Formats: sequence, C-alpha cells, structure tokens
Amino acid sequence: MTNKTKSAATRLEEPVSPIWCVGKVRACDDDAFDIDYGALQGRARRAASCLLEPAPGDTVACLRVAAKELWVLAVLHRDAAQTQLLRMRGDTRIEVEGGTLQLQAPRIGIDARQLQLSAHEAKMAVDSAELVGRHLRVTGSVLKLVGSVLSSVMDRVNHYSRHYLRTTDGIDRVAATHVECEASQLLRLSGEHALVNGEKLVKARGGQIHFG
Repeated sequence: MTNKTKSAATRLEEPVSPIWCVGKVRACDDDAFDIDYGALQGRARRAASCLLEPAPGDTVACLRVAAKELWVLAVLHRDAAQTQLLRMRGDTRIEVEGGTLQLQAPRIGIDARQLQLSAHEAKMAVDSAELVGRHLRVTGSVLKLVGSVLSSVMDRVNHYSRHYLRTTDGIDRVAATHVECEASQLLRLSGEHALVNGEKLVKARGGQIHFG
C-alpha cells in the first residue's frame, strides 16, 4: 500500500465531529422532516429515542453528523393546543420490573384491530359501564352476577344446563302467547293454593287420574 493510499484510508476512518443545532420544523411526511435552522435548511429523520412525533411549527434539537445526515433528537417546544403524538415503529414492549405501571388521564381511549389481555387476576371498578359488540362470548368455569336489577332484551334465548335451580322470594311470573312445560319422568306442581283457570277449556288426560 502506498503512502497516498494509507493517507486516504486514515481520512475515511476518522470520526465525524457532530454539530448540534436548534431548528424549526417547516414540513413533514412519513419518512422525514424539513428543518429550518438559522439560514440553512435540511432534510432530517427522527431519532429512535425521540418518541414525540415532530409536527410543523415545532422547535426541535438536531444533530448533524454528515453533510446530508441530520437527525431530530427531541422536540423542545410545541404549541399547547396541538395534539401530542408518541410514535414507535415495529413491535414495541413496555416492561417494568419490581414496580407498578399506572396510566392516569381524564379520558383513555384504545383503538386496535385486536386487543388481547392476559392476567392472573383482574379487577375493574366503574360507576357506569357500557359494552357494545356484534359477537360476544364469555367462557368460564364459574360465573357469578350480583346486582339489584337485571334487565335483558333478546330476540331469541337458548339455554341448556344439566341442573337448573331457581329461587324467588317474591312473584315469579311468565307471560307468553304459548307456554309448554315438558318432563320426561315427573312433573310436579305444589303449592298451598293451586288455581287452574281456563276461559274456554280445561282438559286432563292420563292412564290414571287421581283427585284427593
């Protein structure tokens, strides 16, 4: 290797001295930002550590590492009326060891094509809740509902259980156009007073009929 070649290789391996500057975002698109800093203009990319997405009009801190390589490191100032957007590309994970993670805001919204929640124990306490969905499915070994009023409106209800026990302290009333009760072995109706009222017909049929 000649002396001239060694000198050129040495110059290529020398580190580039970074230049710090403060600029203002003039315009932005999906890939880069147009930055005005002093009398100069440049095309900058957002550094991975800058989670707050820069917007036009923001004052930003930049680092220039080459003639055509400019990075936005942080947003220094933004109009208070403008929405704050934290943007991260690719798979993202927040992990806390030995502590808790709390989110506090007057309103929290979650918008996702798929939401998955996995926890050993979950608790939710709200004053009012509303759940709207096209298809809802709940699966569990034990399900318990406790409340003062239960109201449900359905076009059709299908229920199956191996054992079904129901206890009502007050009135238990069924109002329908047609009511059928069918038992494969035994049908028993018991009460202190039993009344059967048919406006047009009362009919009893069986192999044996006993009264008294």
